[in-house]
Amino acid sequence: MSTSKSDARINVRLSSDLKQTIEEAAVALGQTVSEFTISTVIREARQVLQDAQVTKLSSRDRDAFLAALDDTTTKPNEALKAAARRYKKRAV
Repeated sequence: MSTSKSDARINVRLSSDLKQTIEEAAVALGQTVSEFTISTVIREARQVLQDAQVTKLSSRDRDAFLAALDDTTTKPNEALKAAARRYKKRAV
């Protein structure tokens, strides 16, 4: 995906107060309103995508998960075996 050619647009409507806040923030960073808006929206969009792809566990949950992986005494149940068969069929 090429990001060098600017051929797409996003139009938004917002209050004058919000526009002024954005303009002031852009000036504070030495950017144009477009530069500020694009960099801020892209940074937030990337963070949203990252958060959607990562499962975060508490230390307690992480320890329980790792212990379950290490447990060699528990045998897979039928649901897990069926899921593994479906995955293998799909992966080929």
